[in-house]
Amino acid sequence: MRISVSSDMDEPVARALLDELRVRGHNVLTHGALSPGDDPRWAVCSEAAAREVAAGTADQAIVCCWTGTGASIAANKVPGVRAALCTDAYTADGARRWNDANALALSLRLTSEPLLKEILDAWFAGEPSGDAEDRGNVAHVGRLEGRDQGTG
Repeated sequence: MRISVSSDMDEPVARALLDELRVRGHNVLTHGALSPGDDPRWAVCSEAAAREVAAGTADQAIVCCWTGTGASIAANKVPGVRAALCTDAYTADGARRWNDANALALSLRLTSEPLLKEILDAWFAGEPSGDAEDRGNVAHVGRLEGRDQGTG
């Protein structure tokens, strides 16, 4: 899977994230502080990662900033991106299942390496729900941003 990753700071957990994704066999595209010469501002690098998902050049994105909040806000401004700020595995699983999230937002401050692995395990194991109500909610979000998402 191609995963676009952004971080506004080159923190140990951000480097651990890149390593973990590569160990899991993913093709990683980097932005911000993780890519020399890129603009490291959270709004800019999170947008860049999210735009790759929207354009189809990445399957998913993982956006990081100190709290994860700004990165998630910026990513969610890109039409077609559903970013979820996850601080635990249960939330990551739910974000994939009920919200069909295609971008994971992480806090560089709160995410330890063991927690990172738990979140990634849940994120990658999660599958979007086929339940009509869940699909209807995801479609409604698409309509909120001016796109028709049909049933999924």
